[in-house]
Amino acid sequence: MPHNIREDENIKFMLSAVLELKSLDECYDFFEDLCTMTELKSMSQRIVVAKMLREKQVYSEIVKQTGASTATISRVNRSLVYGRNGYDEIFNRLAEKEAKE
Repeated sequence: MPHNIREDENIKFMLSAVLELKSLDECYDFFEDLCTMTELKSMSQRIVVAKMLREKQVYSEIVKQTGASTATISRVNRSLVYGRNGYDEIFNRLAEKEAKE
C-alpha cells in the first residue's frame, strides 16, 4: 500500500467520487452509504474541533462542547499547524460563501 495519500488509487477513486456530489442531499445519501454513523460522527467532530481551535477556543471548552478527547484535539491542532492547509482552505471558502449570502 502506498505511503503517500496521493499515490493510493483507492483514495483517489473515493475522492473523485466525492467531487461528483452536487447537493447536500447527495452528500447525505453518499456518506450514509459509505460510512458508519460512528465514522461520520468522528469526522464531523474533527472538523468542529478544527473550527473551534481556529477560533482560539481552549481545549477544556472544546472537550466540553464536542466530547473530543484531548488526544484528538492535539492531533487536529497538529494538522492545523503543520498540515497541508486543508482545513484553512475549506474554512476560508465557507466564510466567503457566508459573506455573500
